[in-house]
Amino acid sequence: MEEERHHHFHHHKEEDNNPPADYSSPPDYAKEEKQHKRDERLGELGAAALGAYALHEKHDEKKDPEHARKHMLEEEIAATGALGAGGYAFHEHHDVKNDKKEEEEFDGKKHHHLF
Repeated sequence: MEEERHHHFHHHKEEDNNPPADYSSPPDYAKEEKQHKRDERLGELGAAALGAYALHEKHDEKKDPEHARKHMLEEEIAATGALGAGGYAFHEHHDVKNDKKEEEEFDGKKHHHLF
């Protein structure tokens, strides 16, 4: 009876069918660069959309003085989101540049000179 109530809370690890990573083959820099560019564009789009919404709320704040506080808060939130999305786009832009640099270094096109 004690065995019937005994629960096994550990999970059996499923077999991993993926082979181990082969570090001798070059990473697919073109694919990474393409993904970073896509993410950069999404960040830019988000920044533009939230910036437009912040301007809309600023207009509504002046137009609707009865609910001005609500519009002011929504404007601030949208502006903060636009700033964050712009920062994300900037970050992704630098990732694109880093991928290009890493690809050049991997291909041997660029050498580091210490002196």
